[in-house]
Amino acid sequence: MHIDIITTLPKLVESPFSDSILKRAQTKGLVTVNVVDLRAYSTNKHRTTDDYAFGGGAGMVMTIEPIDNCINDLKSKRTYDEVIYMSPDGELFQQSIANELSLKQNLILLCGHYKGVDERVREHLVTREISIGDYVLSGGELAAAVVADAVIRLLPGVLSDETSALSDSFQAGLVAPPVYTRPAEYKGWKVPDVLLSGHPAKIEEWRHDQAIERTRARRPGLLD
Repeated sequence: MHIDIITTLPKLVESPFSDSILKRAQTKGLVTVNVVDLRAYSTNKHRTTDDYAFGGGAGMVMTIEPIDNCINDLKSKRTYDEVIYMSPDGELFQQSIANELSLKQNLILLCGHYKGVDERVREHLVTREISIGDYVLSGGELAAAVVADAVIRLLPGVLSDETSALSDSFQAGLVAPPVYTRPAEYKGWKVPDVLLSGHPAKIEEWRHDQAIERTRARRPGLLD
């Protein structure tokens, strides 16, 4: 997989990919994450990528020309499955979308900033818009890192135990059940007996029941 992240703040994006699972995925050659500085595609001497909004109003707007130049340059090197704009009013990111994107080969993630991008970018240059929640961030960089993380960890070979991702919260439409590790008793707090029983069928049944109960208590909308 190849992921290009277009941003005016490269250092803000680079950090999440320089450690742990995401770093190992790149070292193994399973994914390439390329952080692209949008300012390099600005045509003015100050390398600006924003301007005042037509019609007035507070805040600046990211201009279309450097974004168009950047996307066209990237497209000259490879064919992209999706050009995704990280936007507060895009489709709400869910595990099912991460699963879908993990099957793609080449992705562009465009990070918005200020009051957003010129609407013509959304109309003509992107193929999809994604939001990570109903709130506003200072820019799309952290949202892009969230999406990339959720997608990359699903790629074969990224996790040491590939079945681990299949048992994550939301993969079966439920949140994950409680988990425990040693010691079996701590300060009088005991691990449920069924987990120590060595009976796989009973353990699986317990975990499924717990996942349903936890989902009902914490995320009842999933059960709909």
